[in-house]
Amino acid sequence: MLWHELLLLPLSLLFAQHFVDAARIPRSTEPPPVIENCGYKACHATDPSKLNIHLVSHTHDDVGWLKTVDQYYYGSRSKIQLAGVQYILDSVIKALLADSNRRFIYVETSYLWKWWLKQDEKVQADVRMLINEGRLEIIGGAWSMNDEACAHYHSIIDQFTWGFRRLNDTFGSCARPHIGWQIDPFGHSREQASLFAQMGFDGMLFGRIDYQDKSKRLIDKSMEFIWKSSPSLGQRANLFTAAMYNTYSPPPGFCFDVLCQDDPIIDDPDSPDYNIDKKVELFLTYAQNQSRAYRTNHIILTMGDDFNYQQADMWFNNLDKLIKYTNQRNGSRVNVIYSTPSCYLKALNDKQLQWPTKSDDFFPYASDPHSYWTGYFSSRPTSKYFERMGNNLLQTSKQLVALTNLKNHDKNLEHFRETMGVMQHHDAVTGTEKQFVADDYARLLYKSMADAGDMISEAIGKWSGLLNSSTPSFQIFTCLELNISSCAFSEKNNVFVVAVYNPLSRPVSTYVRLPVKDNSYSVLSSIGQSITPQIVPIPERIQKIPGRLSNATNEIVFRATDVPALGWTLYTISRIQHKEMTVQSEPLEFISSELYNISVNNDGNLIIRWNKQKDMELVQSFHYYEGAEGNNKVFVNRSSGAYIFRPKEVSAKNFKYTGSYEIYKGPVVEELHHTINEWVSQVVRIYPAEQHIEFDWLIGPIPIEDKIGKEIVTRYSSNLKTDSVFYTDSNGREMLKRVRNYRPTWDLDVQEPVSGNYYPVTSKISIKDEEKQLKLSVLNDRAQGGSSLQDGAVELMIHRRLLKDDAFGVGEALNETAFGEGLVARGTHYLFGGKIKNVDEFVLKEKELALKLTLHPWILGDFLGNINLRNIEEIRANAKSSSTGLTKALPPNVHILTLEPWKDDTILLRLEHIFEVGEAQQLSQPVEVNLQDLFSTFSIESIQTTTLGANQLLNENNRMQWEPETNDILSREEDIQPVEIHDNMINILLQPMEIRTFILKVNRKAL
Repeated sequence: MLWHELLLLPLSLLFAQHFVDAARIPRSTEPPPVIENCGYKACHATDPSKLNIHLVSHTHDDVGWLKTVDQYYYGSRSKIQLAGVQYILDSVIKALLADSNRRFIYVETSYLWKWWLKQDEKVQADVRMLINEGRLEIIGGAWSMNDEACAHYHSIIDQFTWGFRRLNDTFGSCARPHIGWQIDPFGHSREQASLFAQMGFDGMLFGRIDYQDKSKRLIDKSMEFIWKSSPSLGQRANLFTAAMYNTYSPPPGFCFDVLCQDDPIIDDPDSPDYNIDKKVELFLTYAQNQSRAYRTNHIILTMGDDFNYQQADMWFNNLDKLIKYTNQRNGSRVNVIYSTPSCYLKALNDKQLQWPTKSDDFFPYASDPHSYWTGYFSSRPTSKYFERMGNNLLQTSKQLVALTNLKNHDKNLEHFRETMGVMQHHDAVTGTEKQFVADDYARLLYKSMADAGDMISEAIGKWSGLLNSSTPSFQIFTCLELNISSCAFSEKNNVFVVAVYNPLSRPVSTYVRLPVKDNSYSVLSSIGQSITPQIVPIPERIQKIPGRLSNATNEIVFRATDVPALGWTLYTISRIQHKEMTVQSEPLEFISSELYNISVNNDGNLIIRWNKQKDMELVQSFHYYEGAEGNNKVFVNRSSGAYIFRPKEVSAKNFKYTGSYEIYKGPVVEELHHTINEWVSQVVRIYPAEQHIEFDWLIGPIPIEDKIGKEIVTRYSSNLKTDSVFYTDSNGREMLKRVRNYRPTWDLDVQEPVSGNYYPVTSKISIKDEEKQLKLSVLNDRAQGGSSLQDGAVELMIHRRLLKDDAFGVGEALNETAFGEGLVARGTHYLFGGKIKNVDEFVLKEKELALKLTLHPWILGDFLGNINLRNIEEIRANAKSSSTGLTKALPPNVHILTLEPWKDDTILLRLEHIFEVGEAQQLSQPVEVNLQDLFSTFSIESIQTTTLGANQLLNENNRMQWEPETNDILSREEDIQPVEIHDNMINILLQPMEIRTFILKVNRKAL
């Protein structure tokens, strides 16, 4: 019976037939089986005899940039940018349902999740069906498309893990991404590729590549290659990578969006605007030109752009015609299909070809001879530090919730994860967004960090027993303004309890530094032992930071010794009788320790001499570059801006020294308070028990009365012979060798010798004197741009204020203000160096310093003043004074990267080997860890090993195999060792630089 005949049947007959059919079919409460034809099974057929043109319909949806996240989602503030993500997803779903031949990819899980929660059951069922049939494919899958220069690997892993979690829980295995899609970040890191490989990805596609690199690769047909992303992990970290021909935009003339101005495809032969022949010919010419630069008979064309598909029919109707008429053309030698990045890479993999390789990274990225995108490495320094603080507090929160089994903070923890995912976006942590968008990012992060205080307070209160003791109103608070030496609980109370939580995997000793109003205090440890404190004045420049409301003029400093791993300890601080500050009878000229002697010369520069290495010395100084200003219409008139670092002159300018210095010595610390001028100052510290020098720099407000933008650097100039070589980290992990004015894969023509030699420094920059076996490292507390522009010298850009936009889209100058003045930034560098006698000891100390800067012990205190001298003894009698999450020590080369509550009362655990192959002697060897009875608050009942993103069992992941052209791949290709469980022992083997991810089913212990 035909469908139109069915319409003629009487309604009664239809109803009768319905009940007869229903009676014949037994009813089932089970849902209908899910038909999965996703992933590589959903790919359209290709033609081996033709050029296969893979059309990838996509939208690139920035998670904040010119508008806030919410404004982009809802489509408000359209005068700024016509963009509404909710309409994109609405429209695309309808267009895909209209034709099963169509394909679409989506990337940003943050937007997809926000949209999903607002859909009815019918739409949700349709979306699941489209995903299960491979018509809607999730690519990338992270919460946002992260930046690769400024983001720390810890946060990158976290935000991918949370995006994967939402996708897995909501849509199942068909929504599990197979391909990395980094089309817009401004340069690409080797560590990002390594992480993708460890997540089980089959490959990655990206858009931006240096103009000189791209020119050579197009000629050599090396736009597609195998990226050897980790010398330590070997072939397991190799990732097939493709640089796309047209970044991520459609071919010229083929943008069919409401935002575009290209003519549509008109196939009405009676129309005077009929253009099929013209359009097809133009399309084929472009495709043939692109195909000449690639190695196979497959090319990928991205059909979409920023916030495209708000009216998806415009795109799809035109693409339908383009496919139809191009394939129908007589003698056509092409096969045009709807495709996805997964299908494209599968077609390449099926060729079983050999591919070129690459082992360095893609920094710095230049789009033309005068536009090196190295300014954003340092843009918005306070935002970059706030983001790093956010990760520190997020890890602390997750650990404490997991260890104490808190049950009522799921939503706050989810929001914190999501906020940190947003912060990794390539227009967030980079500082390349509009100012009001940066303010909104800060609003989101502040809210999550404030809520985290409740989690931490309850967790430590529960763990310590203080919530059940004589102080039922016990509550502790975190100080989010310690960066300006302001903290309510230490300033307003005569007696207060300080909790120090250590998120690291081994005990650490740290220095607690809190602002106070008086100059005499006592400190008692958790067991009532007296701790020696020191009172030091807060420098005047810090007291005058705009927006600082604190009246504190001093800081109390004491050493918290051996704070337990994943644990906490309590200290009681009491104000005692006021006493006069001791005044030096003679002015001091230097600070010193067993290792260092530090003084100031007549130019206002610091002179550092090593006491043990007599042949090692260093000068630390501040300088500034004047930012170039132009009309941005031609390359040579490019301005320095949020993205671009382009100094007006090659040499940085010196500051006129108009300041002074003061020295303070005591039993805990020696400090040199150094003022260069009215807006540049620093505090330099030496701790007797530490091997590093601490530089606490303060910059701003940067003056602009002279109408000149300025970019401030600190320079550490040593006498080491370095032969143009220096080393920078990749997202906080493996180090890469850099050579001034050189790129490993092409002959570099540098027309910007300063910015063209700047690299991202996420956590460390180093130089070495190979002959004398001397090494010098600077470790930073946030992402910054850095270089070694002269042998023996390291410089880091710490602040920038510019007056001209660089014309790369943000549309405003990087001219940050706060409280009516130019922005003030304060931060920390650790200087560590000397002769490498015992390489294991030297490198371990350096790595521990980097970990402490990234995950420093978190200081909390009793804000409400509930603690007083009368009930101190009661607290000690009724509550624990310290505790640890670990029952035994981990090997020094092993770090617990992740410990967080997962789902169904499980715990997500990641262990990482923190040493590279060959970096040390013993500590670079494989190491075995026994997990049984490792944790103090739970025991492990069962364990599952997953890929890095925790969204697939490791033994179920089978990555595509790609063959390199040459045989120079590292021979290390050990299979990941299974977890050995026998005789109540759970043994984990970690290779150098390996991260292993586990889901633990646990039995809880009483706290």
